[in-house]
Amino acid sequence: MIKRNKGFSLIELLIVVAIILIIAAIAIPNLMRAKIAANQSAAVGTLRTISSAEQTFSSTYSDGFTLTIAQLGGPVAAVAGCANARLVDEVLSGANPANKSGYSFLFTANGVAALTTGIPASCGASGDTGFTESATPVTLNSTGNTAYCIDETGVIRLNTAGVLIPAPCSTSGFPPMQ
Repeated sequence: MIKRNKGFSLIELLIVVAIILIIAAIAIPNLMRAKIAANQSAAVGTLRTISSAEQTFSSTYSDGFTLTIAQLGGPVAAVAGCANARLVDEVLSGANPANKSGYSFLFTANGVAALTTGIPASCGASGDTGFTESATPVTLNSTGNTAYCIDETGVIRLNTAGVLIPAPCSTSGFPPMQ
């Protein structure tokens, strides 16, 4: 009686492993590109959120734009007001710069007071006439490839080199996002 071994030969296993490695070599770069694209989209969305929050703050408190990013957010338990407007989450307003979705967000006030008289009592000090929020990749070519900025004009500008765009954003010379 002839006994036959059941199972795969070494050659068959090596062929299967080679096929899996070829598929992985094709898929992994596409996965990295998808991750970078998602991070870049999230950064643009966050900049739009901050710009909208600044406009809301300015119209709600009649005090210009915020002096710090902390004014737009504030602690979780804080009551909304001029000092803690609660318009953005605590991740963005907790530190400057703040890291979110593979990007570092840096807030810069323009330093020009919006009001000299009629400052709302709840605010204590005048807000500014403008701001710049910049977003740069935490790790270039890994979390993102492009840097972005937005200011009081609401126009998002980009730097394809991925390097921080200096404030003020509108006069940086970088092109607007299409």
